[in-house]
Amino acid sequence: MKKHLTTVILIIVFVAGLGLMMYPTVSDLVNKAHQSAAIDSYEDKISQLSTEDYSSILDNARSYNSKLTTNEFPQNSEDLIGNEEYNAAVNPSGNGMMGYIKIDSIDLRMPIYHSTRESVLQSGIGHIPTTSLPVGGEGTHAVLTGHRGLPSAKLFTDLDKLKTGDIFYIYVLDDILAYQIDQIKTVLPVETQDLQIIEGEDHVTLVTCTPYGVNTHRLLIRGTRIPYSVAVEESSKAGTDTHKSISLELLVLIIGAPVLTALFIFVLIKTKNTKKRRDDD
Repeated sequence: MKKHLTTVILIIVFVAGLGLMMYPTVSDLVNKAHQSAAIDSYEDKISQLSTEDYSSILDNARSYNSKLTTNEFPQNSEDLIGNEEYNAAVNPSGNGMMGYIKIDSIDLRMPIYHSTRESVLQSGIGHIPTTSLPVGGEGTHAVLTGHRGLPSAKLFTDLDKLKTGDIFYIYVLDDILAYQIDQIKTVLPVETQDLQIIEGEDHVTLVTCTPYGVNTHRLLIRGTRIPYSVAVEESSKAGTDTHKSISLELLVLIIGAPVLTALFIFVLIKTKNTKKRRDDD
């Protein structure tokens, strides 16, 4: 009975350890699969839009942006959700997805959703409702925010690896808007002056918590709009899309899982052999 109990305990410990090791990587891979599916569905929907539908959506978004002369930041829960006009704008699929962001230098491609609801931030990137919609144009400044370090998804975890001069892309409707990073700052949550609209300029700022795991400050990464053709040329020179490195989490899984399995088998065999010798004695 004791022999079987020891074996059961070893199996439980092994399964628990392997599960803890695999969970972050597997969960992130599943999350990315859902994100890719959402993006594919969005692109399929966009391809079905008529010229009139497209023009109407874009006109409504620009009309919304024209009413914003400054980015007034959320003061309450209603501001975090956004009003009816906001939630209806740039929502071709009716599920709140307005587009997606792509950052080649950190191998990131994620949906952008209306609002900063926690349900949104658990699986994608949120748009702050009281800032410009990310459709571009002079006198606009869209602010996108995402979590770092979630056990289930990386999201904006690698945002601190970006540097001035890097380029990110916003895919909205059938447009690709290119933004080159020109400012990186760490500020307190109440410091929002760097997120304001600047007359005649076109900005998108990416926001996440920092330092990693502490989250007392906010990391602000601002991009200024540049022509798409220039962005492609710059990215080609930098070679940002020519190499995809294996993430640390995946490396740990690839190496750690077989090692842990081998160690478990070794301990199990050694335990059985020890008990057998005792029984023989």
